[in-house]
Amino acid sequence: MTTTKNDKPQLQTSYRTHTCNELNKNDAGKTITVCGWVHRRRDHGSIIFIDLRDRYGITQLIFDPKINKHLHIQGDMLRSEWTIKVVGKVRLRSDGMINSKLSTGEIEIEVTELDILSSAKTPPFSICDEFIDINEDLRLTYRYLDLRRGELLNNQLMRGKATAIMRNFFDNKGFLNVETPILTKSTPEGARDYIVPARVAKGTFYALPQSPQIFKQLLMIGGVDRYYQIARCFRDEDLRADRQPEFTQLDVEMSFIEKEDIIAIIEELLGKIFKECLNIDIPKHFQHMSYDECLDKYGTDKPDLRYDLSFVRIDDIIKRSNFSIIKDQLGIGGIVKAMTIPNGGQFSRKDIDDFINLVSKFGLQGLAWMKMTDGYLTSNIVKFFDEKLQNELIEKTKVKDGDLILIAASTESVVNQSLDHLRRHIANKMELAEKDKLAFLWVTDFPLFELDSESGMPTSTHHPFTMPMKKDLHLLDSEPLKVKSNAYDVVLNGFEIGGGSIRIHNQDVQRKIFEILNLTGDEIEQKFGFFIRALQFGTPPHGGIALGIDRLIMLLTNSSSIRDVICFPKTQKAADIMMECPSFVAKSQLDDLGITIVYKK
Repeated sequence: MTTTKNDKPQLQTSYRTHTCNELNKNDAGKTITVCGWVHRRRDHGSIIFIDLRDRYGITQLIFDPKINKHLHIQGDMLRSEWTIKVVGKVRLRSDGMINSKLSTGEIEIEVTELDILSSAKTPPFSICDEFIDINEDLRLTYRYLDLRRGELLNNQLMRGKATAIMRNFFDNKGFLNVETPILTKSTPEGARDYIVPARVAKGTFYALPQSPQIFKQLLMIGGVDRYYQIARCFRDEDLRADRQPEFTQLDVEMSFIEKEDIIAIIEELLGKIFKECLNIDIPKHFQHMSYDECLDKYGTDKPDLRYDLSFVRIDDIIKRSNFSIIKDQLGIGGIVKAMTIPNGGQFSRKDIDDFINLVSKFGLQGLAWMKMTDGYLTSNIVKFFDEKLQNELIEKTKVKDGDLILIAASTESVVNQSLDHLRRHIANKMELAEKDKLAFLWVTDFPLFELDSESGMPTSTHHPFTMPMKKDLHLLDSEPLKVKSNAYDVVLNGFEIGGGSIRIHNQDVQRKIFEILNLTGDEIEQKFGFFIRALQFGTPPHGGIALGIDRLIMLLTNSSSIRDVICFPKTQKAADIMMECPSFVAKSQLDDLGITIVYKK
């Protein structure tokens, strides 16, 4: 592809002189050649109109029997999604026939030659009507047809533009683009690995990388200093709308830096992406909030800050009340939080019952509620609070006339998860989030470890290569669960779009982390011996971040799922229903690998 002096791409080929988006009134009288798919066909008596579509746009064709009867007969044969090549003369549309919605709406092509390149079966769904509701499984089965529709194609154009901005940005900042291996070693990084049998060493396996984490740290040890990559990653984990078994991330690593250096460069990058992709100026510096504050106020480490609806702890008020049902939760180590809903007094008892049904899915047994009317709290539970406690509750929750207070009591994790989902549900129901608002947030000061729900043993909150806060290093031996990490996530409108940390560059600290994670000396050597050895050869302080490209493009395009911004995504069961995989392989392939499949009864 060549370019002109103004860098506009020249897309002519042996098949075409122009695309279906290039021609305008200045081209009137020219003989041109265009190719594409039959988008719409309209028969207006003797004249046949065809809207021809390619990736770039739509151009109207005319088959007029007064000009060429044979061509008119051929044009009458054309049907939806046939692929054609036409030669014709550009002419101006008559008054009243101009389509101002199309860039080519002032002209049409009087066809003089037609070449049918391929016919098409009737598509399983309409290509020309991008707004019709189509079953997602059907869309995924015929993904190559779905990609022809406007919305998905525009999403891919946005994705291509955003990733080009990323590459240019980091190239200009002196970063080296390095590709790291796809076939690598299975190491514990949080999720399950996808493993690949090695034919040349039967009984051994490669793993597909969950991230390039270890490799980018080895690049820093290797003196690369500044690295980036548009990296493919693989995780065998339970899926949801914003997860895929294989995904793409922007991977960044830098040497001789602190957290603030990473934050500054990512804020600059995101500013450039939103300006060039959407012509939106975002704040140069984002709000910061600690992990503990996020959980305390919003119940999640990725809060949507386009609206408030924050929570407050009211344990002290409940303790002094006669509300025994909730008070009992405090006696068994639970907590109590209240959320004030401005103008929530409009909600009916049925609405509140619906809220209770929602939170029950996350383990919460119920919700207590009060409304504020004429300066007084009203509810069937108000009687359990004397006047002094009611005034304290009003002051702490900042409730006003017409507002609703919702109260939840249980374990901290259940309360947080339940109120987080309820907060999002109510915000959606009340349309509190401004659609055009972008609320960026840096979440910092994560715990270095958390307890595994099954084993009860410490596990890494992010990954085992995250540097502890220097001020907490002395707690590693005595109280590891109190250690904070030098990690940071960037959140946008309730979605985590990236996360990173300063890495461990001291071999003794790294070995200590492995030991806290209950790895024996032999296990450390087997799984990470190569990395421990690398740390012995002069490791620079370093850190990095990874941005989830799929999730970022989802937000840039206002899509409801990352599946809509990936060309060939998997379903929520990790299946590709177009390719019909995962699938069985031939016994001969398994024999080459020395593998026998045994099915458990």
